Amino acid sequence: MEQRTVSIHGNAVAFHTAGSGPVLLLLHGMAASSETWQHVIPALAERFTVVAPDLLGHGASGKPRSDYALAAHVNVLRDLLVLLGHERATIAGHSFGGGVAMQLAYQFPEHCERLVLVGSGGLGDEVHPLLRALSLPGAELLFPLVCSPILRDAGNWVATALARCGLRAAPVVEETWRSYASLADAETRHAFFRTLRAVIDHTGQAVSARNRLYLTADVPALIVWGASDPIIPVRHAFETHEKIVGSHLDIHEKVGHYPHVEAPTRFVRTLVEFVEATEPAPLTGDAWRERLRRAQPGTDHPIAV
Repeated sequence: MEQRTVSIHGNAVAFHTAGSGPVLLLLHGMAASSETWQHVIPALAERFTVVAPDLLGHGASGKPRSDYALAAHVNVLRDLLVLLGHERATIAGHSFGGGVAMQLAYQFPEHCERLVLVGSGGLGDEVHPLLRALSLPGAELLFPLVCSPILRDAGNWVATALARCGLRAAPVVEETWRSYASLADAETRHAFFRTLRAVIDHTGQAVSARNRLYLTADVPALIVWGASDPIIPVRHAFETHEKIVGSHLDIHEKVGHYPHVEAPTRFVRTLVEFVEATEPAPLTGDAWRERLRRAQPGTDHPIAV
């Protein structure tokens, strides 16, 4: 697994890449990085060309004082695919990355062969109360008190000491810790709050793709969710499965917000079987525009323009 960095419009964009074959673009969640996919990339790289970027403001990518809305992330990802010479990809997104994946399919349908949503945001209002609280004004001023470099370094020291004794936290605990520890960095924390407030407010998720899911009728879709997800309720998975005609649904029992971390073998098997059982979407930008012109969602009546 190779880590590379390219410059896009003056900002560093880091990504991991591995394997060969059809392109699989893996998008991580908020406050995470491409490392979240480390448990599944080796197996996926046996069948796919895997591209796992650090979204702008995350991981080893640049953290400019810039726009962190979904559309802004999508523009960078489109340019990354172009620079790497990849015309089309199966796009998989976890949590916030799921919202980015859907936005990418919406803005640039010609680049999307399939859509994989893993505990995805953007499919309903509900979200963990902590994220709602962090969206409140002033939260960024208090956060350094509970997530400082001193606390981060102390936690890393404890983890290293335990590892020397042959003890290691569960993968999901390590994943949660990486997200927490990343926010001890001031630039990362600034980008995190700009990203958070672009999609969440005090009432819950403020951005939704539900009214546009009818546009994915020709895009093979896989929905993967943990039955015990404490961040985004599994109810969103069932509701989305009903809205996306022909979608595949895989609910992981006794799994929380990170199916690809908590049950990596099953996740890989499910994803591989889904790709092998479906044909790439034939959509072009022109076909997408024609669908918008033809009908309102849920009706057969032309749109008045």
